[in-house]
Amino acid sequence: MTTATTTRPTAAADPRAGAPLISYADGVAHEVAFDGRTFMVRNRATGSLSQWKLDDAGADKVLAQIEGEAAADATPHALAALEAFFAHHPGDKAVTLAGAERFGGLAHAGVLLPAPDGRMQAFSEMLWQQPGLWLPTVHAPMAQQFALTNGKYHPRRPPKPRGTLYQRFIPWLGKTFSFRSIDFERDLPMFNRWMNDPDVAKIWEEEGDLDKHRAYLTGIDRDPHMYSMIASFDGEPFAYFEMYWAKESRIAPFYDVQDYDRGWHVLVGDPAFRGKAYATAWLTSISHYIFLCDPRTQRAVGEPRIDHVQQIRNLDKSGYAKLKEFNLPHKRAQLVVMLREHYFCDALWLPRAPEAAAHGT
Repeated sequence: MTTATTTRPTAAADPRAGAPLISYADGVAHEVAFDGRTFMVRNRATGSLSQWKLDDAGADKVLAQIEGEAAADATPHALAALEAFFAHHPGDKAVTLAGAERFGGLAHAGVLLPAPDGRMQAFSEMLWQQPGLWLPTVHAPMAQQFALTNGKYHPRRPPKPRGTLYQRFIPWLGKTFSFRSIDFERDLPMFNRWMNDPDVAKIWEEEGDLDKHRAYLTGIDRDPHMYSMIASFDGEPFAYFEMYWAKESRIAPFYDVQDYDRGWHVLVGDPAFRGKAYATAWLTSISHYIFLCDPRTQRAVGEPRIDHVQQIRNLDKSGYAKLKEFNLPHKRAQLVVMLREHYFCDALWLPRAPEAAAHGT
């Protein structure tokens, strides 16, 4: 795990007052406006509308679709409304969905769970594990077959994904964070410029010309356990990411690696995006993406340089645990790990409050 930023997470912020939240339910943008009691959902592609009223029922909150405003694509609207509810009420872990019998598929997916009184409730930790809200294309997990690569016995990996891989509206920025597979010829000059930035070169040590960087990216493309991505805010590229399967990687010998552990590296190439608000967006999102890709992935791992103190502090405050120091051929590293259960149970898609991070909660 490598980065050229020096940023730290901040406390969670509510969505901007009066501005619509964007949900990408089923890969389609849905605007969700909230006036304090009513959510208005609009599918940007079709223009279909639905309206949802929020009521208190004792200690519980109830979300109900208002009759007469039903949308043809009701389930994505329900998902968008639920995402917006939890964004506007980050302290709430659950909400009751009235008329839930119309959304039977959500019960099978675990979005809706029965309460003792028979009502159906949506829980934030279950909603945020639904890949269809953030992955434009959802693939079933690849069936398991083991292979031997360079002396390492591991599950066969799925084909490398192409196109847009993840998209998420960031309420505290009012922007959509996304990443896509790299396009070698289109992205090579930008990648070369980023790698030669002095702040990036200090961490990555990969300065060079276009031919060197073409060979670098080609090598990753030929490696079945890694792939490259370009990250953007509102379509403007700002960073390069690498994703890898840990069992086939260089860190595998240094801990009790599991079959579906995944790790990542990142460089933020555009200095304009090295502020703390941006860092909390991409750092919480990359962990989310790892866990959405395959439900068998229980741990996200990394190996930042031990002398990159600010980065390790950022990871610590974002929920990553420090396990130990160890030596790689090119650096002394800190092994860090994020548990799937920790990420979803403790809502780590939001920036952690400073006091919570300081106490390790």
